[in-house]
Amino acid sequence: MVLLMRSASAMLAVLALCTCASSGKLVIDSLDPDTAVTLTRSGVPLILYRDNSGYAAHARDFVYLGPLRVNRMGDYRYYLWLGIWSAIGDTDISAQRDGFDSVVLFADGEPLSLDLAGWTPSAIGASESPYPKPVASAADAYYQVTLDQIRLLSEARDIRLSAGSPPGSYEPWDNQSHAMAALQAFVSDEY
Repeated sequence: MVLLMRSASAMLAVLALCTCASSGKLVIDSLDPDTAVTLTRSGVPLILYRDNSGYAAHARDFVYLGPLRVNRMGDYRYYLWLGIWSAIGDTDISAQRDGFDSVVLFADGEPLSLDLAGWTPSAIGASESPYPKPVASAADAYYQVTLDQIRLLSEARDIRLSAGSPPGSYEPWDNQSHAMAALQAFVSDEY
């Protein structure tokens, strides 16, 4: 009986932690401490991956994708942030960046060609990355886009990315409903 009660208590604790982790804000505003720009970002980035099982059984390359709005005293600019990393264990950032100077996003099959704005937060007028790195070895990349392009992504049922070296297609990782809700909230300004 004691074991059953401990198991039930442990299950409730795990459930409570999962609920807290998933109930974060859909859109987050912050003020850059050095440049004084207001940064608005999605609270949950999309996660895309490509299988790389030729290297190892669980080898995958990942791209986290999130929208950004940079407000410099009423001058609004929009970007997509990509957090690029690999489960293969390559910590060489230059190797992670290969093939990401330009990328093609597909929103329900509609291609969106994007050119790199920069690899560092200074490319968007910030002093630090608005998104936390998914892993310490991840490379950040910023691509300037329009709000209409972000809206197209938010309405898409299927999002894929073509990039990397060697070139490959990245597809959504598992269930991305919370990330899509955050993307829709970012576009609608209802947060």
